[in-house]
This record gives sequence, structure tokens and C-alpha cells, in this order.
Amino acid sequence: MFDKFDSRYSKFLTILLIVVIVGIVGLLGYLGFDLIKKFRTQNEAEKFAQQFENDVKDNDENSENNNSAENPLDNIESSESSTGTKTYKYKGFDVSGTIEIPKTNIKYPVLTKVSKKGLETSVAIQYGVGLNQVGNTVIVGHNYRNSLFFSNNKKLANGDNIYITDNSGTKVKYVIYNKYKTTPEDTDYMLRDTAGKKEISLSTCTDDSSKRLIIWAKEEQEQ
Repeated sequence: MFDKFDSRYSKFLTILLIVVIVGIVGLLGYLGFDLIKKFRTQNEAEKFAQQFENDVKDNDENSENNNSAENPLDNIESSESSTGTKTYKYKGFDVSGTIEIPKTNIKYPVLTKVSKKGLETSVAIQYGVGLNQVGNTVIVGHNYRNSLFFSNNKKLANGDNIYITDNSGTKVKYVIYNKYKTTPEDTDYMLRDTAGKKEISLSTCTDDSSKRLIIWAKEEQEQ
């Protein structure tokens, strides 16, 4: 009788052990996949942003580079609009410029329009006059709680710097002066009066997704 019980108990423990091992392997596999995906997404976005800035920085220099077989800008889709300004695409999405935040160590393309797929690849303009223009431009990005996109915006504080480079090659330094949480329905910050100044707003969700974390920054004025 006890032999049968021991045999059944041993089988149960064996099955339980197998289930635990499979669960652990599955979890490690998921975490590994998520880590690889995060690294790949961030690496691709940062590489594009750097190449973009190089491209808009000096058109003459890049014209010479375009003749090289090893031109690093070959991965950037670009075309010239009717006004003579270059337009760019990242993974099929129109790009208005780049955003760089040294405090959180990110540099991403800023997509021209918000879309579900687009926000899975980078950050995007949600509302406003456009990058480095007088008025307020809202840039939105996901908080995946893994350092991608705007996940670490909670670490930013008043006085921290944000750099925006637009399609014309103009790079503007913005200084954070306000940070707060609000409801997802609140849009007042989008419509605020900037008194003729260039400003940006960064918008993302809080870690529990119940509220929006909003950051205001204004162009640094020359002393």
C-alpha cells in the first residue's frame, strides 16, 4: 500500500518539477526576448537619429558622402519636398526631427504623426505647430517601464535639458521648468500660451497607467 503511495507521490513530484522547470525556462525565454527586442529597438532608433543629424548638419558634406559605397546614410529614406526641404522616413513613418535627453540617455526620431504602430517604434508629435517653432509642440511616447522611449521621464527634473533637431538641421536646447501628473482627459497643457516662445511638452503615462506625466520645457535664451 505504502509502495503504491510512494510511487504516486514520486510521479507527482516529477511532474511538478517538470512543470516548474518548463515555467522557468519559458519565463527566462520571455525575458530574454524582451531584452533583445528592447536593445534592438533602442539601437535602431538611436542609430537613425544620429545618422539623421549628420545628414541635416551639412548637406554639402553629405552630398560627397553619398558617392561612397560605404555611406552610412544609405539606411535613411529621404526625399525633397516642393519647398526644397528634405523629408525623412523611419520604418515607413514620416520624421520631423530628433529628440535627445542626456539625463535619461535617449535619442530618438520624432515621428510627424501619432499612430499605434508608429508609437511602437519611436515617439511622435501629438499636437502643435511643429518642432522648433514658436508655440507649444506636444511629443508623446510610451512608458514601457523598461527604459524605452519615455519610460524614464519620471527621473527628469526642472533644469534638465532636452535637445530638438528639426529637418532643417536647426538644433534647439530646451530647459525643463514644470513637471506634473494629470488625468488622461486633460488637454489644457496642449493649448497653453507660450508668450511668443518656443516650447515643448512631453507626455507619457505613469507606471500604473492611471495618469499622464507631463513635462514642460522652454527654449534656453541666450544670456
